[in-house]
Amino acid sequence: MSMITPLGAVILGLSLSALLPNVLATEQTFISIGTGGVTGVYYPTGGAICRLLNQSRSEHGIRCSVESSGGSPDNLTALRAGELEVALTQSDLEYQAYHGGGYFAGQAAFSDLRSVFALYGEAVTIVARKDAGITRFDDLKGKRINIGHPGSGQHQTMGHLFTAYGWTLNDFKLVSELRPADHAQALCDNRIDAFAYVVGHPNGSIKEAANRCDVSLVPIGGEVVDKLVADNAYYRYISIPAGMYRGVDEQVRTFGVGANLVTRAEISEEIIYQLTRAVFDNFERFVRLHPRLADLKKEQMVKVGLSSPLHEGASRYFNEKGLLE
Repeated sequence: MSMITPLGAVILGLSLSALLPNVLATEQTFISIGTGGVTGVYYPTGGAICRLLNQSRSEHGIRCSVESSGGSPDNLTALRAGELEVALTQSDLEYQAYHGGGYFAGQAAFSDLRSVFALYGEAVTIVARKDAGITRFDDLKGKRINIGHPGSGQHQTMGHLFTAYGWTLNDFKLVSELRPADHAQALCDNRIDAFAYVVGHPNGSIKEAANRCDVSLVPIGGEVVDKLVADNAYYRYISIPAGMYRGVDEQVRTFGVGANLVTRAEISEEIIYQLTRAVFDNFERFVRLHPRLADLKKEQMVKVGLSSPLHEGASRYFNEKGLLE
């Protein structure tokens, strides 16, 4: 029978110690990012974030996956319940969740909600059939309109906009609540006159509608919108560039919200640090992963439109890089 001498035991212990970091590196932490429908911009944006984080998985052991969802309210609800670690959300819904109002009225404030970074602006977009006689927002009254399913961000935002105009759902001939995957076909089949979508541009389902039938994008502005933007810090003016969709040859002015990446305070500082680092250390690659990301600026992502406090992991990275100065 072989015996391990005291010296051999020391050598064996040292050998195991040397192997330990590699063993730990093989252990993985799994995180999920809540996004939106597969035809929107949230889904590919979440995919771009996960792609960069997963490429450096051997360094930090974090594996990232993307979850398709109903949108901002669903994401925030799942995040709060611990079903997601990270989520994309509209800045207005983030504000309402953090303070416990608006869509989340009657619920306790989500005080553990934390921002990671801001992304792009999401325009309140009205896509109308060209033969529907809708050239301005006021023309929607009495028409057939889709406002999105009840768990979506646009459903909430359109409700806020209608209230500002003094409208109720009874002011329309028909109000449908189709998901984004279905509203282009409903428009081109003449089952609705217009659909509302709060989204970054270019967008796949709007392209689908424009390629299948003749559509227009309806500008939204005037005193009502000016007051909404002035009274709510999470709203901003947004212009949709000309030429993004067939038949839309002029810039369309509207307003909207920001798309923000959020998490919970209890999520590990190291996880959020590594996620933030993966995006910002590979920024030139990140902005090439989807057309809507192309115009992002690091400084704006850190300081503009965040509706809850920064997570300590994101704050740590931004301080290291001098982005919070």
